Amino acid sequence: MNDPIVAEVRKHRMEHTRKFNGDLAAICEDLRKVQQNSGHKIVRLRPALRKSGQGSERRAARQARGK
Repeated sequence: MNDPIVAEVRKHRMEHTRKFNGDLAAICEDLRKVQQNSGHKIVRLRPALRKSGQGSERRAARQARGK
């Protein structure tokens, strides 16, 4: 099945990759610049909170231990 939205995303991703000759560090740096200039608030979660559901369980366990 061909999804036109997925095809468009892949097309733009490949264009972006070619722009930086596949240099992952340069691609990531460019994406960070785009993110910074977007005007949106950037939120970073602690690693323990990123996994689905585990953050609240760990918080509850820490609170139960008094930490």
